[in-house]
Amino acid sequence: MTHFPKFLLSVLFLMLSAAGTSSVLAEKIANPIVEFTGLDKVTGRTVNFDVYIDETVQFGTLLVTPRVCNSRTPDEPQKISAFLEVSEVTLKRDIRRIFTGWMFASSPGLNAVEHAVYDVWVINCKTESSVPEPE
Repeated sequence: MTHFPKFLLSVLFLMLSAAGTSSVLAEKIANPIVEFTGLDKVTGRTVNFDVYIDETVQFGTLLVTPRVCNSRTPDEPQKISAFLEVSEVTLKRDIRRIFTGWMFASSPGLNAVEHAVYDVWVINCKTESSVPEPE
């Protein structure tokens, strides 16, 4: 078994302590609305739409339900992340889940909804929308 001299352990401890105090974790802010862009690959049409947390909207044959949308304080670099569930309405009118997971506005291709006709990705988290709040 290798033994480190006490002064090396002390230096290592001080370095780790200093690193822990200099990097402060950015505070996550939960938002009530997620802004999406949807693409119809057949027509090439894109649409931006807002969805409230825990509400479901339909884009083409997709049902999009955001569960969480986190942003950061204005003084921090923005890292928009949203947890979603996306289902597809099939030709037989069955509902089939095709995506559950986190999406990141800065990397929309990282966790993408894979569908032959439609793409949906997160643009932003919002606190207000022109869309009326669900009842």
